[in-house]
This record gives sequence, C-alpha cells and structure tokens, in this order.
Amino acid sequence: MNTMLRKTVTAVAGFAFAGGVLIGPSTAALASPAQPAQAAKSPMVAVAQVGSDKPSMAKLIPHGVQGKQSYIGLSGEQVTNAKAIMAATKKAGLDERAAVVAIATALQESKLENLGHLGELNDHDSQGLFQQRPSAGWGSVSQITDPEYATIAFLSALKNVDGWRDMPLTDAAQAVQVSAFPFHYAQWESQAAKIVAEHWKS
Repeated sequence: MNTMLRKTVTAVAGFAFAGGVLIGPSTAALASPAQPAQAAKSPMVAVAQVGSDKPSMAKLIPHGVQGKQSYIGLSGEQVTNAKAIMAATKKAGLDERAAVVAIATALQESKLENLGHLGELNDHDSQGLFQQRPSAGWGSVSQITDPEYATIAFLSALKNVDGWRDMPLTDAAQAVQVSAFPFHYAQWESQAAKIVAEHWKS
C-alpha cells in the first residue's frame, strides 16, 4: 500500500534522554516515569507506584529504536483512535508490542486520523487509519474506515509475517504495508511506545 505523505509535515525531534539520543538497545531512559513533586515522603516509593501498572519499555521496544524519532501532538480524536487500536489489539489476543507496531504504522500512514477519500490528494483508493485499499482486498470502504476492523485486519496480516516479533518495527510494518517508504515507520516507535505505556491499562 504505497502511501505518500498526505498531511502537513510535523516537527521532527530526536528523543534525547540522559544526555544522549536513544538509539539501539538502550531503552532504560524511557522506562523512568516522571517523578511527581511532593507526591509522597519517599520519592522512590512514589515513582514505583506511578510506573507499576504500566508496560515496561523493555517489552514495548525490545530491539531499541532505529534512527531519529518523530513526535506530533495528539488531538482528542487521535488519542481516541489510538485507544481503539489498543482495544482491537486486545480483542485479537495480541499484546502491547503488537499495539506499538500498529500505532507506529498508523502514525506514519495517517497520523492517527481516520481519513476518508481525499480526492486528488488520495493515494489510489487508500483510506482509514492504516491507509488500506479496497482494491487490494483489505475490505470495503466502510470496513477499512472502522478502526476496530482496520486494526484487526492489519494484525491478522502481521501475525502471518514469520518472525515479526524478532524484527525491527519498521521491517514488521513494511512486511504488511508494502510501502514505497519502507523505513519511515521506524521514526514513530518511541511515540507509539509512550502512547501504549500511557493508555494500555486505562
């Protein structure tokens, strides 16, 4: 599904932690939640309580991120769509890592906006969060613009990718999407992981 960038390009920012850019397997910096001011007499206890119910970054980003990471501010609608992807992931019987792959893919394809047909700006007949194409067998327009259906369709294809859990995120996403820009999914891994960490158990 050769998707072209169809939204205004947003600011690109590398995620810098502990004085260095988070590249490769070092994800420890992402695993430390912000410490609430004066939340308890013991700061260590407060931090443990804040992060104890969230998935670990080691599980969300098991292979480390690749390259410079991008970030966009999310509207309420975009957060709702991300939550819909997570709910569908749970319904499909998959875990948080699958949700990270799915949300990173949707960030690249649609910026988490459930896009309808954009006329002359449309890439063939691609629509929805994952820019799936009815002509490529992904479903009808009403189906692929339904977040639950679209997510489960994406995840069903992902499950058929041999060894997807052992791949870098961008390779797993590309195996499903067959994009003209196969490495563009990598830039969204950090933001996707943060979204899942924040909302998976909410």
